[in-house]
Amino acid sequence: MLQDITTEIAYFDSLPYLATVLGVTSIAGIIGWRWWKQNNTYKSLRSLPSPPQHWLLGNLPQLLAAVKQKKLFQQMFDWSQELGPMYVIWKVNQPAVILSKAKVIEDTIVNGMKDGTLIRSEQLRKAWNDVSGPILLGETGAEWQWRRKAWNPEFSSSSLTKYAEIISEACEQVIATLKEAPPPKEVQVDPLFVELTMRVISCLVLGIPVDRKIASPEGPPLEVSKLYEAMSVVGYRFLRQATGEKIWMKYLPSKNSQDYWAARRYLEEFLTPRVDLALRFREQNKTDLPQVSSWFSESMLVKIAAKEPKYNRDTLIAECVELLIAGTDTTAHTLSFAVGELSFNQRVFQQARDIVDQVWQSKGLINTESLKELAYISAIIKETLRLYSVASGSTSLEAQRDTLIDGKAIPRGTRIAWSMLAAGRDPEVYANPEEFLPERWLDKSKENSSLPMIDFGSGPHRCLGEHLSMLEGTMMLALLLRNFDWELVKGRSSLEQLQQNLLIYPSDKMPVRFKLRNSLPQQKPISKV
Repeated sequence: MLQDITTEIAYFDSLPYLATVLGVTSIAGIIGWRWWKQNNTYKSLRSLPSPPQHWLLGNLPQLLAAVKQKKLFQQMFDWSQELGPMYVIWKVNQPAVILSKAKVIEDTIVNGMKDGTLIRSEQLRKAWNDVSGPILLGETGAEWQWRRKAWNPEFSSSSLTKYAEIISEACEQVIATLKEAPPPKEVQVDPLFVELTMRVISCLVLGIPVDRKIASPEGPPLEVSKLYEAMSVVGYRFLRQATGEKIWMKYLPSKNSQDYWAARRYLEEFLTPRVDLALRFREQNKTDLPQVSSWFSESMLVKIAAKEPKYNRDTLIAECVELLIAGTDTTAHTLSFAVGELSFNQRVFQQARDIVDQVWQSKGLINTESLKELAYISAIIKETLRLYSVASGSTSLEAQRDTLIDGKAIPRGTRIAWSMLAAGRDPEVYANPEEFLPERWLDKSKENSSLPMIDFGSGPHRCLGEHLSMLEGTMMLALLLRNFDWELVKGRSSLEQLQQNLLIYPSDKMPVRFKLRNSLPQQKPISKV
């Protein structure tokens, strides 16, 4: 009897250990089964070259380290140079195929999204929508379509003509700032261009006057440095999350999380009064509302709120954050790199200046009509984007079914990304790829008539603000050429020491030494459109 009781006690004492063993075994079995299934699913990708991998995490450690060092774009470019035009990286056991041939990228985006084979990857969409809420960039299908339909007219080339006066005023403020700078006029141009583009997009979207001296009664004042810092924080968090950081990590008591929530609060406090006022415009008789400025009543925010009832406070705030980020950094950093390249390419500099002077002498001004004659200046912007694709690595697609890319079998579920820096240096497409040659974008020969310009994307998801960016960049560069000579204070290192937050930027903020032209004819003001 005693022996039976002892045996029973021993049995029950062993149950927790048995449960633990069974639990561990079950978890290991589930993980092993999932590993086997995914390994078998992506078996065809094993033939593609790949960087050295961690036995469990794949290339995730290298990717996260590159993001922390703000060098993700450089890592992708280096792997492209080492492994060739198509390679695969692994985040644990999830593959991403990386492309670096310009035409292959263009065809993949256009054809894949047209027939539904490729859509924006789920991880990327979650990362975008977690910046501050559901936005255009984070949606697909019907949710993307109604948003895009609402915003398209506001950014069309025909609509931007009426915005030229706003852009001109902002550009003139930059010229005035440079003229007022004390000798030797050494100025960090990247923050200067950030202020230019932020003032333009804030005026167009939110109705905040471009002129620094004019108050905005509809909400808090535009403090460029504070707003830009907040945008940089949420943009950097997007890049970390898109690379592999988990969404729940924003709730950890870390400095990154604290910075993120502080940035979110600042952005919401800045935007909420204006969004609420735009919604009141939609819901009530405008005559019953407080007096507002003409800038605000004609802003994109008021127009979109009025015509698209699906937008509410949270989604409008999120969309405004997206547009502020997209409408500021891309053009600002591109202008910095263009100024840098022109300082080392005197032939291009002088040819561009001659064209600007000719337009000025014949028209007496620079407006939307004279911009048509500044195609060479626009080509400089395109050539700058080719060499310094500031948005490199910030987007990816996902295969919805098995497909072929450049003759390679790509299984369903594979993510597709690309190195824009490598694509811009593809010798099969761009002759003498390391040379700064704006003429390539004006050459109408058969070889150059269809050069890929994929820095703004391709297909139906092509960048909403492409026309705005080109207009700002062309006008600002033309006015700089008209008024100044310049050189880089730190030489070529300003073009080589780059970092990546969400977008690529010069780490030293591009210090430039400007000098007023000695023989500048009497300048006429830019006309109002």
